[in-house]
Amino acid sequence: MYPLSNREIENKKDSIFLPNQENLEKREKANRLEVDQLYEKILKGNYPELYTNPHIDPKDFFESYIKTYIERDIRELIKVKDEIKFLKFIESVAVRTGQELNINDIANAIEVNNMTAQNWLSILVSTGLVYLLQPYYNNNASRIVKRPKLYFMDTGLACFLAGYMDSITLEKSAFNGVILETYVVTEIIKSFSNEGLDSRKYLYYYRDNNGKEIDLLMVYANKIYPLEIKKSYNPGKQAIKNFDVVEKLGMEVENGGVICLTKDIFPLDKNNNLIPIELL
Repeated sequence: MYPLSNREIENKKDSIFLPNQENLEKREKANRLEVDQLYEKILKGNYPELYTNPHIDPKDFFESYIKTYIERDIRELIKVKDEIKFLKFIESVAVRTGQELNINDIANAIEVNNMTAQNWLSILVSTGLVYLLQPYYNNNASRIVKRPKLYFMDTGLACFLAGYMDSITLEKSAFNGVILETYVVTEIIKSFSNEGLDSRKYLYYYRDNNGKEIDLLMVYANKIYPLEIKKSYNPGKQAIKNFDVVEKLGMEVENGGVICLTKDIFPLDKNNNLIPIELL
């Protein structure tokens, strides 16, 4: 069970997020947030207890959550002597949210072997703390990077484990881009999950050996939707410079765009828009 979506928190009508023009225009916006407010929300995360009881200190909540998670859900799956290393493992995964998975790098960082790191990662995935976004590839695409990207399913927990305790520091840090991407991608994942759909069948990313990357590819009803995510109010056409690779994937290409801090839907070209983050 994933944490709440922002639409659930704000009691807004929910449906799967698709960036085609018709869907965007009829989709109800969530509350408008300026950049400082957005990072406050990201830092807080989406666990229900933090909204049902506003007096809970998030730091205390996350400390208790991790302690309970290990003692209740994990202890039977790992050796007691490994609990401290397992916590370090979770922290190491958290600082890599929004990045391509390199299990060797994580294993080396906490001094365990690759098999142990892989087993522990599978625990985080199976218990819903972490999501692995697979790369999109088919017979029409060659030279594709085939490692998944990992995302922590709650940005608040990821920030806590990565050592960020205030939103100003978070917003000005090198972590600000990947944690914003994590927020956007996990909200889209939850939009599918909350409709009873397995997001793994619909959501991918693209990266090839020529350095071309697209943050998110949505494949739905035999159509493909490319999306980029930017911490900017007005990213230009440079943000969609890699969208041309989608034409070679052998599917009908639908509207895509850039999810960003823009206030309104704004066309970048005939097929792609700037998309307010409030439409997630």
